[in-house]
Amino acid sequence: MASRRPMRDFIGLGDCDKATQDAMLNFSFYLTAGDMDEAFKSIKLIKSEAVWENMARMCVKTQRLDVAKICLGNMGHARGAKALREAEQEPEQEARVAVLAVQLGMLEDAERLYKACKRYDLLNKFYQATNQWQKAIETAEAHDRVHLRTTYYNYAKHLEAVGDHALALSHYEKSDTHRFEVPRMLSEDLQALENYVNKMKDKSLWKWWAQYLESQSDLESALKYYALAQDYFSLVRVHCFQGNIQKAAEIANETGNWAASYHLARQYESQDEIKQAVHFYTRAQAFNNAIRLCKENNLDDQLMNLALLSSPEDMIEAACYYEEKGEQMDRAVMLYHKVNDSLVRIPDFKLMLFLQQRIISSHSAFLLPLHTNREEHKEMAERMTVSKDSKDLSEEARRELLEQIADCCMRQGNYHMATKKYTQAGNKLKAMKALLRSGDTEKIVFFAGVSRQREIYIMAANYLQSLDWRKDPEIMKNIISFYTKGRALDLLAGFYDVCAQVEIDEYQNYEKAQGALTEAYKCLSKAKTKSPLEQESKLAHLQSKMALIKRFIHARRVYSEDPKEAVRQCELLLAEQDLDNTIRQGDVLGFLVEHYLQVEEFHLAYQYLEQMRKRIPCTNLPYYIKQQTVEAVHRGAGIPISQALVAEQSQHSSVENKDVEEEVADEAEGP
Repeated sequence: MASRRPMRDFIGLGDCDKATQDAMLNFSFYLTAGDMDEAFKSIKLIKSEAVWENMARMCVKTQRLDVAKICLGNMGHARGAKALREAEQEPEQEARVAVLAVQLGMLEDAERLYKACKRYDLLNKFYQATNQWQKAIETAEAHDRVHLRTTYYNYAKHLEAVGDHALALSHYEKSDTHRFEVPRMLSEDLQALENYVNKMKDKSLWKWWAQYLESQSDLESALKYYALAQDYFSLVRVHCFQGNIQKAAEIANETGNWAASYHLARQYESQDEIKQAVHFYTRAQAFNNAIRLCKENNLDDQLMNLALLSSPEDMIEAACYYEEKGEQMDRAVMLYHKVNDSLVRIPDFKLMLFLQQRIISSHSAFLLPLHTNREEHKEMAERMTVSKDSKDLSEEARRELLEQIADCCMRQGNYHMATKKYTQAGNKLKAMKALLRSGDTEKIVFFAGVSRQREIYIMAANYLQSLDWRKDPEIMKNIISFYTKGRALDLLAGFYDVCAQVEIDEYQNYEKAQGALTEAYKCLSKAKTKSPLEQESKLAHLQSKMALIKRFIHARRVYSEDPKEAVRQCELLLAEQDLDNTIRQGDVLGFLVEHYLQVEEFHLAYQYLEQMRKRIPCTNLPYYIKQQTVEAVHRGAGIPISQALVAEQSQHSSVENKDVEEEVADEAEGP
C-alpha cells in the first residue's frame, strides 16, 4: 500500500537520471545554506525543463528575480520573461515577485505577495484576471476606491458576456456608465429597453430614447420623451417640422430657451414673418440678427430699442444706419453718445471723428495714434474691434487687423490687452507669449488650462519652473499637470530629477528623492524621444542614481539592528565614482564620523572628519556635522582643534599665494 511521492521541492524530478537528482539535491543544500552562487553552479548544465521550472518556483520563495530570469529563459517561457521585464518598473520587490508567481501559476503566493506590499491596485487586477470578482470588488471598495468604478464596469462587461444581463445592468449603474452601456446592451430587446428608460426617470436616458424614437419616425412618442427630458429646443424643432409652429411659439415663449427661440426665429424668417422673427431673435439675445432684419425692413423704432440693448459694436452699426438715412440724426448722436459712455470716456473731438467716418475708416484713423504710449488710445483700440458678424471686413482682414492692434499693445508693454487681441485673432501661441511677458502667474495657469494646446501647456510649465515652486505645492502640481497634458514626459522626467536633487540638497530627505527619481524613470521610459540612444543613456543614469540612493537609505535603516553592515555599506559608497552626482559625500562621511564617535573609536572618527575637511569647503561643514561633534572627536583623539585649524589655514594660504603668483606671472607676460 506504500507509494513513493517526491517532496514539494522535487516535484517533476521522479523520472530524472541520478546526475540530475544529485544536482538538484546540491542545489537545495546550497540554497538552504544561503549560497546562491554555488546553488546556481550545481544545476547550470542541466537541460531538464522540470528542474528549471522547479528552481523558478523556489525563486518565488527566495525572491531571487535575477535567477528567475535565467530559469525562465531555460524553460523557454518567453511570455513570463517579458512580464518579468515589464514588472521591473514596479518599486516594490514583492510586486515584482508576484508577477513571477502569476506566470508560474502560483496564484496563492501571488495573492499573498500583493497583500504584503499593499499594492491593492495590482491585487484588484489579479482578482479580475482570475475571475475572482467578489474579491476584486471588496478590495476596490476597501482599499482601491480610485479604481472602484472601473472594477464595477469590468464586472458588468463580464456578466454581459456570460449572459447575466440583470446583474450586469446593476453594475453598469454602479460604474455610472448605464446611460450608454445599457441602451447598447438592450438594443435587441426594445421593450425591455423602454421599460428601463421609464423606470430610471433620467433626463439623459429620456432624451436618448426620444432621439431614437424620432429616428424611427415616431414623432408623437418622441415629443412625449423630449418633454420629460425638458429638451425645449428639440420640442420646438419637431413641432416646426410637423408644421405646428404655433405650438412651437408657445413653448419658446413659456420657457425662454435661447436655442429654441433662435430656431423658431429662423423658421419665421424663412416664412417672411419678420416681426415674429425679430421677436424671437430678441428672446434668443441674437441682437445682431434682429438688427439686421430691422435695417432690411425699415423697422426703425424697433432697431433703436434693440441697439440700446446690444453691444457697442451693434450700437455703432445702428448709428451708421441712421446717419446714412439722414432723417434721424438725433438717434445716431444718441447711440454714439451711448457708445462713448460705455467706453473709457472718449474725448469730444474723437466723438466728432466718429460721426464723420464709418467704422472701418475710423479703425485706420486710430491705428496711427495707437503707436504712442497713451492709455486712452489703447483702450479705444480694444473697444473698436470689428465683430465676427460684420460684413465690412472679411474674416482674414479682421484677424490681420486684430494682430496689428495686438502688436502695438506689445510694443507699448500692455501685455494683457495684447493677449486678448491675439486670442480674438485666433493666435493662441502669440497670446500665451504675451501673457508670459506679463508675469501674471494666475492668468497664465488659467489660459493654459482653457487653451488645451500641447505647446501652450509646455510653455506654461517651463514658466512655472522659473518660480519658487519649492515653497508652493500648487505651482508644483501645475507643473506636473501641464507637462503631463502636454505629453512632454521627457521634460517631466527632468523636473522630477530636479525635485529629487532639491530633496537631497535642501532637506536631506533621500526617501523622497528616491520616490521622485522613480517617477522620473517611469516618465522617461514612456517618453517618445528623437534619440533612443540618448534616452537609454539617461535611463541608465537614473537607474544608477536610484541604486546608490537605495543603498544609502538601506544603510541608515539597518544601522539600529546591524551597525557593522551599515558602516560597511557607507564605506563602499565612498568608493563609488559617481557618488558626487547623486549622494552628498558630507552626508555619508558625517554618518561615519557620528558612528565611530558613538563607539569611541576616536581615531577613525578623526580620519573621516579630516576627509570631510579635504573634500568639503569649511563653510559648508556645519550642514553635515555639528560643532559639538567636531569638538568631541578632537577631544577623544587628543588633537586640539587649534592645530587642525592652523594646518587648514596654512593649506588655504599656500593655495591663495600660488594663485597670486600665477596672476602676477600672467600680467608680466602681457597680451
